[in-house]
Amino acid sequence: MKKLFLLFCLAILYYGIHAQITDPVATEVWEPEPKAVHPGSVTAAPSDAVILGPDAWVHKDGAALQWDVADGVITVKKGTGAIFTKEKFGDCQLHLEWRAPKVIEGKGQGRGNSGVFLQNRYEVQVLDSYLNRTYSNGQAGSIYKQSLPLVNAMSPPGEWNTYDIIYEEPHFNADGIKVSSAYITVLHNGVLIQNHTEIKGTTPYIGLPKNPPHEDDVIQLQDHGNPVSFRNMWIRKL
Repeated sequence: MKKLFLLFCLAILYYGIHAQITDPVATEVWEPEPKAVHPGSVTAAPSDAVILGPDAWVHKDGAALQWDVADGVITVKKGTGAIFTKEKFGDCQLHLEWRAPKVIEGKGQGRGNSGVFLQNRYEVQVLDSYLNRTYSNGQAGSIYKQSLPLVNAMSPPGEWNTYDIIYEEPHFNADGIKVSSAYITVLHNGVLIQNHTEIKGTTPYIGLPKNPPHEDDVIQLQDHGNPVSFRNMWIRKL
């Protein structure tokens, strides 16, 4: 009886904590602050990669890409909304290059903000984190509101950054219960910043991760209102 009562109390506490979080600040982590390091170089697409050029993306309603496109560079057009790959993916190797605006406007989360969502749920943060302090689990290279990067490998505003991502999708049983977590490895400008990191669930702005069952899904690039640019994007199914 005592054991059952203890489990009951723990369950009440668990669901109580989940229900009470209504402030985004409650899930911000500011310490420790990842140290800054100098970045490395980029890589070209391998022969078996799916190239994620402008024609690979659509908006949520299926409309054609409305972001600005010039010389193979795709730039967020404020207010048009996020874009999504036409094809769905699970386990994958993803490469992309991105650039925060050279002209600095805003600070913290308001500066060069976008995001890469694996399976349309799990965000690797894109942010101008060059001499721009914000909460550590929300800076560039973080698994948003979950795991801060090991270091800050950010290039200065106006210069290109690279993300090389190895992603292992989560698995769910027939009842929709998660039986294994997603894991992610991220290199930022050639520097390891996430080392086979467990993704605990979705990456919401407010509240804690959730784990609804899902299958393969699209890659999302976020429209957060800042003119962040992307180029040389490719993906390999694993």
